[in-house]
This record gives sequence, structure tokens and C-alpha cells, in this order.
Amino acid sequence: MALVPYLDVDQVPEEHRHLLERPINLFRALSNSPEGLARFHPLGEWIRWDCALDPRLRELLILQVGYLARDPYEWSHHVVISRLFGVSDEDIEGLVVFTAGEPTTLSDLDRIVLRAATELTLERRLSDGAVASLSEHFDDQGLTDIVLVASFYNMVVRVLGGLRIEVEPGTEYAEALERFPV
Repeated sequence: MALVPYLDVDQVPEEHRHLLERPINLFRALSNSPEGLARFHPLGEWIRWDCALDPRLRELLILQVGYLARDPYEWSHHVVISRLFGVSDEDIEGLVVFTAGEPTTLSDLDRIVLRAATELTLERRLSDGAVASLSEHFDDQGLTDIVLVASFYNMVVRVLGGLRIEVEPGTEYAEALERFPV
């Protein structure tokens, strides 16, 4: 059970109602702090729509954070969202296999990005080897964006866990979690 109530749009101050255009449980819970949600939301939107990273790689990065954190909410939501950006079932299965340390059919670049997400999540920093590998494919902006995306989603999984936010039952997110459990 969630730590705070999931607010409906009519329970939120008028100036913040636009933040519930996607009335997912994360935003509904964060609506208990409307100014906090108003600061949180724009960075997530920038990551999804304006970040310079290749969208498929960005989603693999986010999925890796959610999978490593074993966060059913983050994982299931981005299993669904990642489809919009070219991530396939085979990619998701490859991520799971990669995380288990087994051989995968994912590309070298996919594995480099997943390794970066893993290091940033588990070690909170990139190793020299990860930086060298990333630098072969990304400029300074790309490196910065990778760190920003992984860091933001590491914060998101802590918000989700801290507030005990649940996957919306009966949704495509719940179905995704059944297909790809964490």
C-alpha cells in the first residue's frame, strides 16, 4: 500500500493539474507535494523528448536501472514506454541475460550503455574502463546525458520505493510485469 494517497486531478491545485495529464500512480502520489512534482516532472520530460541520446539506448539505460533496483513500477512502465522507442522483447530478454553475466546477442554499444547504467547504479560512478568504452561512441554531451539519465532514474526508483508506489492494476504496465518480472 502506498505511503501517501494517489490524488486525482481535481484534488490538485489548478496550476499543477497539467502535471497529471498522464495520471500514473507516480505523479498522483507526488501530487501530495505539488511544487515538488512541478520541479520533478520537467527533467523527466526533457529526458524522454529532448535528450540527445539515441532514444532506444536511453530506454535500455533506464530499463537497466529499473531492473537492477528490482523496482516493479519503474521496470514495468519502461518496458511499455521503451516499445515507443524501438526496444524489442529480444532486447529486454538480452538485458536480463546481460545482467545475469551470461552471453547476449545485444550489440557492443548496447552492452557498453548497460555496463554504464550498472556501474552508476551499483557503484555510483563510472570506472575508467567504462569511460574509455563510452568515449569511443559518445562526445562530452553524450557522456553527460548518460550520467544524467541514469542518475535521475536512480532517484526515481528511490522515490517509488520510499513512497511504496504500486503498479497500476489491470493496466498494460501490470501485463508487462507479468511478461517480464523483476
